[in-house]
This record gives sequence, structure tokens and C-alpha cells, in this order.
Amino acid sequence: MMYARRWAQIWLAIGFLWFLVAIALAPSNKIYQQGLLLFLWLPTLVFLWSARAVFAQVWSAQRGLCLVVFLLLGWSALSLGWSAADDLGREFKRLMYISVFLMFFPILASLGVQRIMQLLLWGGIGLGVAALYSIIYYYGFLDKPWSARLWGVGEISHPILGAYVIAAAVIWMLHWPPQQRWLQALWGVALLLLGAFLVLCQSRGAALGLLISLVAMPLWCRDRRSCVISAATIVAAIAGFIVMYSMIMERGSSFRPEIFKASLQMIAEHPWLGLGLGSFYEVSAAGQQFDHTHNMFTHIAIELGIPGMLLWLAVWLCTLREIWKTRDTAFGKGLMGLWLFSTLAMQFDAASLTGTPRAEWFISWLPVGLATVLVWVRARAPGCDKISGSI
Repeated sequence: MMYARRWAQIWLAIGFLWFLVAIALAPSNKIYQQGLLLFLWLPTLVFLWSARAVFAQVWSAQRGLCLVVFLLLGWSALSLGWSAADDLGREFKRLMYISVFLMFFPILASLGVQRIMQLLLWGGIGLGVAALYSIIYYYGFLDKPWSARLWGVGEISHPILGAYVIAAAVIWMLHWPPQQRWLQALWGVALLLLGAFLVLCQSRGAALGLLISLVAMPLWCRDRRSCVISAATIVAAIAGFIVMYSMIMERGSSFRPEIFKASLQMIAEHPWLGLGLGSFYEVSAAGQQFDHTHNMFTHIAIELGIPGMLLWLAVWLCTLREIWKTRDTAFGKGLMGLWLFSTLAMQFDAASLTGTPRAEWFISWLPVGLATVLVWVRARAPGCDKISGSI
């Protein structure tokens, strides 16, 4: 099996790390996309035929998830027939990107769940480096006041979307701590840097999503460590709210209720077909124009109609179903936390499902892709699938 050879697994590992870390550290978005083409899309296509038995296993074990993903991508492609997008070929190509991205993960599973968690750990450490560089560059070289909202580097430069990427890394880092002492030091420093980035971004949506996800952690982890994390999160949230009360409240609701109401009116105008994939639209609310709905589900409903929104909801719920089956494993617990955080993040922003790989993919397609790896977690013998909580 070509995909299981050592050189192939190194290629796959580099591709996954590139997706996780280069989103912040790549010199430009063009280089980030080109790197994905070389390290992620290309190996997936090269190993596609040799890994056909792997895809058969995924289809057999996760038929419901596979079916709704196919239906969603198919409906998205069909909507190009009535879309007003400037470049229909580009929109179709993006659907192919999503397809190849999701096929990448069953092949990546050949590395083993333990190694995938290690890659995510190193990805989190890499994002910690990006967080440190962002803080030094923004407040040091650009001489911005500490009260200013932090804009990160690379594709995490948006204070909201960048915060979602960093918060997602905090989730998986806390669920999968390392065992080696020297690595624990790096892990701890990276967590502090990621936390500082989140605070300085002043993204209330990311902070609230992270808060709820960590407070709820004992529900699926059911151990003393998760209870400590939950309690510490509550204490930190109370302290942060007291210290930053005026900063938190001065921006009000950021027009989210008004945007949501206007979005529902737009959905009612084209409820069944939507505007079509990639169609440009603006939301008029509170006397202002917004370039998207600041909500994943209403955005999909505007572009793909109610059928498209229901198909994405089905994809998301099927992903939860697969994760829930493995909630007694370390990998399943980590994905449970990531799924909950992503669900909350979708309510406040991240209104892009079919764009080129970007920050939004960390809370949309990444959880779906990682869920396919669970096929091999469940396939292990009962004594083997209890993956250790530490790496």
C-alpha cells in the first residue's frame, strides 16, 4: 500500500501541519494555498487509488455522514445553475477542494490516532509561536496601544476569525496534553501565548464559545482534570469580566440581532433555491451594509436555500453522532470539545463554508474530516481503543 509507506506518511504529516500552522506563518495567502496544493491536495490524489479500500471502510462505517456530505456538495454544484457568481468555474473548483480535503483524512489515519494527536499538538505549539510573533509585531513594531484589538499575522489577521483558530487550538491542546516533561513545558508556554492572543483580540464570540466548551468539558471527560479546568475557566471568566467590563460592554451587541432579523427576511425572498453558490450579497441592517450574515446557518440558507442549510445541519449532526460513539476515547473527547466550540462559533461569525481554505475551515470542515478518523478508533479491540489521555 503506497500510502502506508514511510515517505508517504511523512508527506501526509507535512500536509496536515502545513494546514494547521502555515495559515498564520506563511508569508502570504498565495503561498499558503500553493503549499496546500503541494502537501495536501497532491498526496491525496496520488494515493487515491491505493487507498480505495480505506474509503470503502469509511463508507461502510459512516454511510450516513458520507451520504449527506455528497448531497450537500451535489446541491451546491447544482445551485451554480442559478448562481450569479462572477466565476462559476472557481466556485466548482472550491467544491473539489473540499472533497479532496475530506478524502485526505482517511488516508492520514494510516499514521495512527496517536500520531494525529501529536501533529495537532505541534500545530498548537506552532500557532503559539504565531501568537507571540503577532503580539510583538502589532504592539511592538507597529506601536499600537495595548487597548487596541490585536490583528494577527497571515490568515489569522482578522481579530474574530483569527481568535476562532486560536481558540480551537486551545480546545485540542487542553484535551490532549503531552506526557514528556520537556514537551509539557512547550505545551504550557504555547497555551499561555494562545490565551494572551485571545484576550488581546477582544473577540467576545470566541471567548464565549471557549468558555462554554471548557466549562462543559466534564460532561464528556468525566475526570478530575476536566473538573479542575472547568472550575479554573469559571474563575478566569469572572475575573476577566470584572477587569474588562467596560471594554466588553461598550461594543454592545455589534448589530447581531439586527443582522439576524435582516438575514431571515433575505432567506424568505429565496427560501428554496437561495441565490446560488458564490453569489454576492449584502445584509442591510441598522442603517449599515454587512458583507455576510455573521452566522454560518443563515449564510448557507441565503446562498443555498433552506435545503442547503438543512443538508449542512445534517452533516454537522452526523459528525456529532460519529464523535458521540467514541466519547470514551481521548480522541473522541477532544473532538467533542472541538465540535461544541465550532457549533457556538458558527452562531457569531464564520459565514463561509465553500471558500478557499481559510480560518473558517478550522470550525467547519476540520471537525468533519477528523470525524472520519474515528472509523479506526472504533475498529480497535475494546482494550486498545481506550487511547491514553496523554501523548
